[in-house]
Amino acid sequence: MTRLIAGRRVLVTGAGGSIGAELARQLAALAPAELALLDSSEYALWRIGLDLAERHPALPRRAIIADIRDAPRIRAVMRDCQPELVFHAAALKHVPMVEANKLEGLRTNALGTRVVADAAAAAGAGLMVLISTDKAVNPGSVMGASKRVAEMYAQALDVAARRAGRGMRCVTVRFGNVLGSTGSVVPLFRHQLAQGGPLTVTHPEMRRYFMTLREAVGLVLQASVAGSFPAAIPDGGIFMLDMGEPVRILDLARNMIRLAGLRPEQDIAITFTGIRPGEKLFEELLYGNEQTVPSGHEGLLLATPRMAELAAMSAALDQLDRAAQAGDETAAMALVETLVPEFLPPRGLAVSAAAG
Repeated sequence: MTRLIAGRRVLVTGAGGSIGAELARQLAALAPAELALLDSSEYALWRIGLDLAERHPALPRRAIIADIRDAPRIRAVMRDCQPELVFHAAALKHVPMVEANKLEGLRTNALGTRVVADAAAAAGAGLMVLISTDKAVNPGSVMGASKRVAEMYAQALDVAARRAGRGMRCVTVRFGNVLGSTGSVVPLFRHQLAQGGPLTVTHPEMRRYFMTLREAVGLVLQASVAGSFPAAIPDGGIFMLDMGEPVRILDLARNMIRLAGLRPEQDIAITFTGIRPGEKLFEELLYGNEQTVPSGHEGLLLATPRMAELAAMSAALDQLDRAAQAGDETAAMALVETLVPEFLPPRGLAVSAAAG
């Protein structure tokens, strides 16, 4: 990782978010020539900048306020920074919120990824790492489908660069929930415990993969090293973090209550609120009959999902952009369903009324 990062210009999008900020911290420790931090939130940028100033005061860095959907601005940023490596963590990730704001999710997650990738490639970057999610597998939400579209564009770019023998490589890394990240269940349970309960669980059988933030980002950097060598991964290969076994959210709630020295369902109640729009009971790491191949790195798996040609993906994203700009949600979603035929929103599931 030091050989990949040290002495190079590195840019992180979404640098103020949970994953982006941890990426910035771990990258800073590897002595890049310059670290550019890009986010649309002034406060988030200030906060990670303050952290890095204390930890690495001599590190040259930039704080860049920009929206990844603003193509002229992102092109100007890339021309100015001339990054050699780009870590693209910026995204809208909250499933029910994206479900209620479909076009915003598509414009940020799918179209924004194209904006960043194209601008980085045009500025001469050698590698872009796309942070994806297990929700892109057989997606049951717009968030997951939008990230799968982003994956497909990154795959197409990478394959085109391989075939041409030049151009920017694209590495995609897919993983599940990160403990303690913004919007995740652990901070919510902690807040609810402080209020005396109840802890709210959507469904008694809801299960999720979990990993610590530090571990997830460390594996992302390992995947970046592995993916920077063309022979290391097959065409269109996507890295997946080995997330271990999925955890039942109800068990997590009960354990957090016990860790607080209290008794579940006696001192602190647990209530079920029902599955929210776009949520699935179980997240998956692989499509149907998709097989993993060895990555040669502990903690990393490789999947080989289907791909689309770059020309076809570019044309489809042009159509998606026009639909989004026109505010035509129906047309935009029809395009997404064509691009991601596995996209099947859940139809709702019955939930028992009490914890047991």
